[in-house]
Amino acid sequence: VYEDRDVIVIDKPAGLVVHPAAGHSSGTLVNALIAHCGASLSGIGGVMRPGIVHRLDKDTSGLIVVAKNDAAHQALSEQFKSHGADGRLVRTYRALVWGAPDRKEGIIDLPLARSTKNRLKITVAKGDSGRHAVTHYRVLETFAGADGKPAVSLMELQ
Repeated sequence: VYEDRDVIVIDKPAGLVVHPAAGHSSGTLVNALIAHCGASLSGIGGVMRPGIVHRLDKDTSGLIVVAKNDAAHQALSEQFKSHGADGRLVRTYRALVWGAPDRKEGIIDLPLARSTKNRLKITVAKGDSGRHAVTHYRVLETFAGADGKPAVSLMELQ
């Protein structure tokens, strides 16, 4: 989507694994970035590797920002670390969700933590154990099912 000497922005398709790992040593986004950037990808932390500063799960599509050098990696890491609290970075997503929320827009302000039942999932945390997480949502469009009831909503999330 975009590339300059400091960063590259990739439109990651669903199903693409980002980092090489057991069972995925090739065919990952990192493998493709190293092949594409070649010598322009400077050593980050002394190793030639892209500076991926945020995450998108394997089955999630969307834009992923990658630093190509140490300076860009440090600057982007600081911006993503604040999760938008300081106003330097705003992440906006569009998502399809089953059904429709009761309100057309609102704020979800609940702490998140890794699920104790399934370590691969994130869930709302009990008490003060989770990370602070705030999502502003707005329903853009709702699609009815064959029964006329809301089946799916297109939403914008920040």
